[in-house]
Amino acid sequence: MAKYLVIVESPAKVKTIKKFLGSNYEVAASNGHVRDFPKSSLGIDVEHDYEPKYITIRGKGDVLANLRKLVKKADKVYLATDPDREGEAISWHLYYALKLQDKKTYRITFNEITKNAVKESLAHARDIDMDLVNAQQARRCLDRMIGYRISPLLWAKIKRGLSAGRVQSVALRIICDREKEIDAFIPQEYWTLEAMLLAEGEKKPFAAKYYGTKDEKITIESKEELDKIKAEIDKEAYKVIDVKNGERIKKAPLPFTTSTLQQEASKVLNFSPQKTMRIAQQLYEGVEVKGEGTIGLITYLRTDSTRVSEEAEKMAKDYIEEVYGKEYAGEGSVKNTGKKIQDAHEAIRPTRISLTPAELKDQLPKDLYRLYQLIWKRFTASRMQAAKYETVSVKIGAGKHVFTAASSKVSFDGFMSVYTQADEEKEENTHLTASLTKNTKLSMDTLSEMQHFTQPPAHYTEASLVRALEELGIGRPSTYAPTITTIQARRYVAKENKNLFVTELGDVVNSMMQKAFPAIVDVNFTANLETLLDGVEEGKVNWKTVVSNFYPDLNEAVTQAEKELAEVKIADEVSDEVCEFCGRNLVIKYGPHGKFLACPGFPECKNTKPYFEKIGVACPVCGKDIVVKKTQKGRRYYGCIAYPECDFMVWQRPSNEKCEKCGSVMVEKGNKLVCADEHCGFMKENKTQ
Repeated sequence: MAKYLVIVESPAKVKTIKKFLGSNYEVAASNGHVRDFPKSSLGIDVEHDYEPKYITIRGKGDVLANLRKLVKKADKVYLATDPDREGEAISWHLYYALKLQDKKTYRITFNEITKNAVKESLAHARDIDMDLVNAQQARRCLDRMIGYRISPLLWAKIKRGLSAGRVQSVALRIICDREKEIDAFIPQEYWTLEAMLLAEGEKKPFAAKYYGTKDEKITIESKEELDKIKAEIDKEAYKVIDVKNGERIKKAPLPFTTSTLQQEASKVLNFSPQKTMRIAQQLYEGVEVKGEGTIGLITYLRTDSTRVSEEAEKMAKDYIEEVYGKEYAGEGSVKNTGKKIQDAHEAIRPTRISLTPAELKDQLPKDLYRLYQLIWKRFTASRMQAAKYETVSVKIGAGKHVFTAASSKVSFDGFMSVYTQADEEKEENTHLTASLTKNTKLSMDTLSEMQHFTQPPAHYTEASLVRALEELGIGRPSTYAPTITTIQARRYVAKENKNLFVTELGDVVNSMMQKAFPAIVDVNFTANLETLLDGVEEGKVNWKTVVSNFYPDLNEAVTQAEKELAEVKIADEVSDEVCEFCGRNLVIKYGPHGKFLACPGFPECKNTKPYFEKIGVACPVCGKDIVVKKTQKGRRYYGCIAYPECDFMVWQRPSNEKCEKCGSVMVEKGNKLVCADEHCGFMKENKTQ
């Protein structure tokens, strides 16, 4: 009969861990959290030292009843929930929900679900770490206060079903700020000049780019400047004025953290952060492998540490020396950010490097295989030597003007024999030859010019938003995926291709949050809260101090906003369109997908129509009204009301003014009017602003 009970979070782990421990152990799952705040109220007693009020989560009664039966039979209980704040809190809630005060109860954690790791954790059982629990309680209370106090205001002001959050509202603001930057960006014209040059005795020309003069680098800003330079170059002979040979080292990448795994999986595999975490969870919890049963293939997936255990270092070194050769084995590096990291964890890595992706290809579903391969390659590469390049850079003179050419060739592939990153730069100009020396005469094969325009900042993608949140210190590894999922589910943000765009609804919510709750959406404020939570985890800050300092300011801001909102009469706006069924003027309503026209006679008259907001500008193609429209996913644009007969559309708000240079429509960019034809480049002050 089992003497010991081990409680884990996920049922998927039960079978794997049971196999490691044998008949003396019973293994059961809590299925995540068992206690939480009530849904019907704030759940925090602000009058009595901010004491949380926890209740059993609906539907968890049977789970707890089963666990209580197992507890009665056991001599010892081991709480083996995940090795982070959330897991520690779940263990603490289980301790009270199962009334374990009179039982021999221990907390165990393991970074990977392998026989050694699980058995080692039993040998180092400990008490529940209340600093970790309190850090989670503080975070949960802060999130609850923001969600339960601010969300009803969004419902009253905009529409039901909206939400605000400590991390999601800042993420939305970051995306909105980027959209404003893009909208206000004015492209600047510039030109490049490239010469295809031939050395004496060579058959293949090489490319050289215009640099400037011997004294300074020059950016060619107009066709006139370009023509002047070309006229001066035409009179000159080309010759090599300097050759530099060198070596470039490309360091091995760091192993994956939660953030970098989400970013790379998005770029390489086109996985959303949510999908990456779901698949990584399966790889961590255990997968059936022929001859071995169910085993965990990777270490714990929620980490911001790049540390690797000594055992894993040795395992990797032995494998690399055997498979690739001793010269490929390197010293792994650890990123030092100076910030608090969850260093009880390791980086995300394979539990056994000898289990190669090739061995598992036929045993894993496609997506699990692809993510495991990415993690395996990245970890293996991180323990290998740097790649080395032989580089050549050449300066070419044409009178006072200078062109440059460069090439690089891999001399030792090092870690690149296993792994190259998604955004790896392509090798340059491999046609430079060793025959190029100082004063080598060159003949010009072709001279090509190209017009360019500076590009606005890129729209955020899920990957680049994760990176931004991490760099700004907002949220923690476990929050990135649910945050991005939430702002898309609420229709604040739409994803088109890989880019994230703010919807009209997202704009409205962000504007209200910035006006009424500037601190909540302040990047620095939110990052400072994360630092305070780290202080709680380290035992340096009292968790109730964090909560009690935060709530009064929030309460005051909510009270003030409620007064201001009370003065705003949120009535339906009456349009000039008449209902063709009952003759009433249709009113403008706000639905899940934005504004629409509806008959005020509802429910007797259920007439509805799309609402198109006219901007007072005539279509330059057919003369009818231009209206504000939205793509299927909610991104705003401006198009002709006569679509599909007329398909005119632009992303920026158009003006009634025509371009003085080419006659095209002008669009608004910040305080300027810019020609919609980017090849024209004409712009002027926007006097209407």
